[in-house]
Amino acid sequence: MTICYLVAMNATPPRPEHLSSTPTIDSDHAAVQAFARQHLAGHSVREQAVALYLAVRDRVRYDPYRIDLSGRGMTASTVLAQGFGWCVPKAVLLAAVARASNIPARLGFADVKNHLSTERLRQTMKTDVFAWHGYTELWIDGAWRKATPAFNIELCDKFGLLPLEFDGVNDSLYHAFDRAGRQHMEYVNEHGSFDDLPLEQIRTVFAEVYPSISASQPIEGDFAADAAREIGRA
Repeated sequence: MTICYLVAMNATPPRPEHLSSTPTIDSDHAAVQAFARQHLAGHSVREQAVALYLAVRDRVRYDPYRIDLSGRGMTASTVLAQGFGWCVPKAVLLAAVARASNIPARLGFADVKNHLSTERLRQTMKTDVFAWHGYTELWIDGAWRKATPAFNIELCDKFGLLPLEFDGVNDSLYHAFDRAGRQHMEYVNEHGSFDDLPLEQIRTVFAEVYPSISASQPIEGDFAADAAREIGRA
């Protein structure tokens, strides 16, 4: 019964809001639309979605040292202007460029363990659970497909991971194993799908779980450089 229910949920058709611009998923912003036009490629929706995924994954670098939970800091257009973002705003950006390209999109969230991290980040977070990690769900060929554009290819190389691919057919979630076959990320709790960013919920959880992380106090240092040094790939 559970499997049938999940399949039915995955096939629930998109609604108008899955193509609509919001203050956070600002698909009507000129920079978002320009990025979508620049990187949109292919004839089918699947090919176009894959092209947008790769553009967001690799052209905006992943940086969890600079988490800005303000409304402006979490918008798709801000991520583009900065050229960096952590998993949630990068998922927001993919949703925005998809909607700008007439591909229905929404957001999904889960708590994970064994996430890409550094000693500096672990010491700041005080836990091995990464709460409310974001991905994007895209409506392709009659179903919602999960895509995680967080980790750019250069960062994956530093961590000894294969880049997380998305083919528009299979769900693209966090790496279960690294290049050496060792267990890596593990999903411990799913939060479900959202038509827009549940920013207040994320702020509340972060205040409880990560009291040392503040929008006004980014973690000092360079995440990619720390990763390269710790893994020995500097």
